[in-house]
Amino acid sequence: MIATPPIAKPISQMQFAAGSLATIPGVSWGEFETILEELGESRSARVAFCDGILEIMLPLPEHEKPKELTSDLVKAMLRKLGQRYEPFGSTTFKKEGAAGIEPDACFYIENYEQMIGRRRLQPGDPPPDLAIEMNVTSKTTLAAYEVIGVPELWIYDSGALAINLFEDGEYVSSESSRIFPGVPVKEWVVEAIARSWNVGSVQALEEFEAKLNSIDLTI
Repeated sequence: MIATPPIAKPISQMQFAAGSLATIPGVSWGEFETILEELGESRSARVAFCDGILEIMLPLPEHEKPKELTSDLVKAMLRKLGQRYEPFGSTTFKKEGAAGIEPDACFYIENYEQMIGRRRLQPGDPPPDLAIEMNVTSKTTLAAYEVIGVPELWIYDSGALAINLFEDGEYVSSESSRIFPGVPVKEWVVEAIARSWNVGSVQALEEFEAKLNSIDLTI
């Protein structure tokens, strides 16, 4: 019997349905880098890589609205604090030979000055202070974030917001945000997203900002 060699096909030619997750084990760091280059930067798919496992996720269109609104809510809170920041969207963050991750949105806050004008990440650049993910249940994704060392990770899933703080090399669940300690983030963000489906994102954001103006965020 003649053995049939496996069929090799470029990742870019594979078709993924919206909301799907493809898991590919046994991927080397070099292969991961090649796949990133092949996929290119103008794509909707998100990737996560850790411990030789590559995941390719294609978000549902309905995830885009909560993602954009949550980013706007973060910006509103930062403005309320008088805190400058640099948003880095879904930039690919990597730790050479170990992990790679692409958040739905992320922000540099403490190190924002260092990142002003950055068109590409440089060796030695810190991870973002805050990353946001929509509907993530993947262990590979969380493991990659732990390797990268993002200080605060928000995960919105099924109408709930989880706040994860990076401590001693792993994430611990928290009821409050280190970045916004005076704001009931978990409650208000979820309420704003729910409202956006009924009254629109602009009004939901305006209502959120009105709540912010009713409290003292001096820290």
